[in-house]
Amino acid sequence: MNITRGFTGRPRVDNPGLPPGQYDAGDAWPVLSAEVTPDIAPADWTFRIDGLVAEPRTWDWEQAHQLPASAYEGAIHCVTSWSKFGVRFGGVSLDAFLDQVRPLESATHVVAYSHTGYTTSLPLADVTGGRAWIAWEYDGRPLPAEHGGPARLLVPHLYFWKSAKWIAGLRLLDHDEPGFWESNGYHERGNPWEEQRYSGD
Repeated sequence: MNITRGFTGRPRVDNPGLPPGQYDAGDAWPVLSAEVTPDIAPADWTFRIDGLVAEPRTWDWEQAHQLPASAYEGAIHCVTSWSKFGVRFGGVSLDAFLDQVRPLESATHVVAYSHTGYTTSLPLADVTGGRAWIAWEYDGRPLPAEHGGPARLLVPHLYFWKSAKWIAGLRLLDHDEPGFWESNGYHERGNPWEEQRYSGD
């Protein structure tokens, strides 16, 4: 494993605009990864949704770009204690993908997995209703590989380890199935405003 900067520390900052224990990273965007950054060309990228859905499906780069464009502007928060404001991501709302596969009523959770094998788990409610995206642009430009390009999952209301880089797919389940960091002591949900960093928080 290549962990570029550890998930450690709880510095306290007296700023009501920040979630508890966070600091404003300003123009910086720290690079953190549990794996070596892969080299994935857009032409080789695919995204699949399967599991508890009526119609499992895989999209390639061109097919994904045919879905209605959507964007997120706001803040992101990392469990390592930095927050970044005024970010602008472009891509497609995850709802547009899910509408095509039609989740079953029994689906309650998703496992997001990357082309590298990384996984993270989320409640289905946290990636529906306009709360999550498949993002391939940052600030109007292609998303850099070190930040998850050609495409990453974006779930900005949760700590950023939930926003899986180099996204390859989602598997819908009727139970929670811990991913990489959740299996290594991190919180199953990761709400920054409740400081859900570690298991038991």
